[in-house]
Formats: sequence, structure tokens, C-alpha cells
Amino acid sequence: MTNEINSYNHYYLADISNLNAEVTSELRRLCNKREVKLVVVKNTLLRKAIENSQKNSEELYDVLKNNTSILLSNTGNVPAKLIKEFSKKYKKPVLKGAYVEECAYVGENQLDALVDVKSKEELIGGIIAMLQAPAQNVISALQSGGNTIHGVLKTLGEREA
Repeated sequence: MTNEINSYNHYYLADISNLNAEVTSELRRLCNKREVKLVVVKNTLLRKAIENSQKNSEELYDVLKNNTSILLSNTGNVPAKLIKEFSKKYKKPVLKGAYVEECAYVGENQLDALVDVKSKEELIGGIIAMLQAPAQNVISALQSGGNTIHGVLKTLGEREA
């Protein structure tokens, strides 16, 4: 389990107890479709795996009670969206905690915040877009200004002829 935790960037701890086999299969299919690995684990095994992992997430030890499943993903907000969507219909899974973008989140009340978490790539892309906008405006102005100057010079040249 430690290797699995280390091989994914993010993980969520959730309670999926009391779901019948049909609904659990539906949840697993949805997880597979969204590239999320769902594993039902024993809390003692999971705690040891988290302790031995490269993730600094001791804050999550207290949620390792009763039934726990781990959802592993390389995209930070995908499991949160999946939990939110699926629980509207079935009231489960219930978020217990998560380790996303190198931060621990504890409690079901963190779900909306996790849905809105942007990945590092998304943040970098946003910054690059903001930095490119002024440069694109300058280039656009220079190009349109060049056409204007060219038009003025052409008109003046035609007048003298």
C-alpha cells in the first residue's frame, strides 16, 4: 500500500460502507473511467502505509476509524468531484480526509474546497496566460499601427503622384 500511495500525487480517504454490491460496482466503474484507483483497506494497514510514505499527512491519522477506502489519483480535484457527484444520489462516499497538492484536508466539510483546488499545472498555465496578455496586446497594437502607418504612407505617396 505504501508504494501505491507514493506512486500517486493525491489521495482521498472516504467511507463507502453500506453500499450494496451493485452500487459499489457502479462507483468502481466511475473511478476507473476517471483514472481514480479505489481500494478498501484496513485502518491499521493504511496508517502504516501513510507513515511509511513520502507524504507528510499525519493530520489524517485521526480519521482512520470505522470503514475506510482510499481513492488514489494523479489529478487533485477529480476524486472530490467524483465523491460530490456520486454522493448526491447515494449519500456515499463520505469524505473523511484527503492529501492534495501537498496539504492535508480533514473532514467532510472540505469537499467543496477540494473540488475547487487547481493543480500546479493549471496555476502555472493561468500565470503564463496572464503574462502573455500584455505582450499580445503590444504586438497587436504594433501590427495594427504598422498597417495604419503603411496606409498613411501609401496614401501620401499616391497624392504626390
